[in-house]
Amino acid sequence: IAHGFLTLSLLSHLLERTFTFTERKMGVNYGLNRVRFTAPLPSDSRVRARFTLQNFECLADGGIQVTWNTRVEREGSDKPVLVAEWLGRHYY
Repeated sequence: IAHGFLTLSLLSHLLERTFTFTERKMGVNYGLNRVRFTAPLPSDSRVRARFTLQNFECLADGGIQVTWNTRVEREGSDKPVLVAEWLGRHYY
C-alpha cells in the first residue's frame, strides 16, 4: 500500500499531464489548505486526478494564485484515495 505522502507527491506530475500554462516563466507550489488520505492505495493500482479550479486571484507582484480542489481516485474504487485543496502561484 502506498503511503499517503507518496500519493501526495504525485500531484505535480498528474497536474502537468492534465494541462499546461502557456508563456509561464515560473510556477511555485504554494502549499495545501486541506489534505485528507481517505482510502488506501494498493501498489500497482491505476490512478487518475481531477482538478477543479476553486479560486483564481491576481497578485500585487504580477503573478496569479490558483486554488485547486483536487481528488486522486483509484480505478475500481468508489472512494477517492486523496482529497486536497492545493495552492499554486504562477508568474508570467
